[in-house]
Amino acid sequence: MEHTNRTTMDPWTYGDVDTIGVDASRMDLTGYSVEATDGGIGKVDEATYETSRSYIVVDTGPWIFGKKVLLPAGVIERIDMDSETIFVSRTKDEIKDAPEFDETTYQDDEYRERVGTYYGNL
Repeated sequence: MEHTNRTTMDPWTYGDVDTIGVDASRMDLTGYSVEATDGGIGKVDEATYETSRSYIVVDTGPWIFGKKVLLPAGVIERIDMDSETIFVSRTKDEIKDAPEFDETTYQDDEYRERVGTYYGNL
């Protein structure tokens, strides 16, 4: 499936208001539902708003056996405030195949570089 809104710039930066519909850097996205291009993947467990280092951590619940995944802010296509839903520009399989999330290392530069490279090459 070809996606038209692929991240070609910094994957760690939220899109602007015109792109995603809101100023995500000024919102608490915790608890929002997350929808891949082919269906729901879970809820936001954590969100950061650091310049060029922003991401969301999604608790996938039963979808991939209760694991968490880290998504760079740049994969967010749109945020619907009314339904508290975040739409991302990746499929479930693309997200599931990302570098495995590790609670102890997910904030390390090496891990973030692997994740950024993975999503930047899709």
